[in-house]
Amino acid sequence: MLIRKFKINESGLNRFFGPLEAKIMDILWNDVEMTIKDVQQVLDKEKMTNFNTVMTVMNRLVEKGILEKRAEGRSSLYKPVQSRVEFLTQQSKEMTNELMDEFGNVVVSHMLDALEDVDDDLVAKLEQKIKELKKDM
Repeated sequence: MLIRKFKINESGLNRFFGPLEAKIMDILWNDVEMTIKDVQQVLDKEKMTNFNTVMTVMNRLVEKGILEKRAEGRSSLYKPVQSRVEFLTQQSKEMTNELMDEFGNVVVSHMLDALEDVDDDLVAKLEQKIKELKKDM
């Protein structure tokens, strides 16, 4: 599953999802499986949310391949197809690959410039990866 619209001016999950979608995903990533009613009750703690609106959004997330739905009695249970880490890993990898394909050296240059703001462990991992890539050449 690839999210096609990345919102650069947003933050967190709102970069990938609409505001209600992001809240729903955040709730579901913190639980095992939930019904629409369960999710609505969690959302209602912050702001009253219409059941039909929650149902529509959750079913659209199913159609997009982000949630899976299974029947249990008269209810349906929903859960994410991927964990939060798996989702963010996949999305960031796809985004990086697309940026590299489209902008190449410019992207690498900007990523290197951004290393000034990261911890030493990340720089060490990058150095190790470069050594591995050089071995394979």
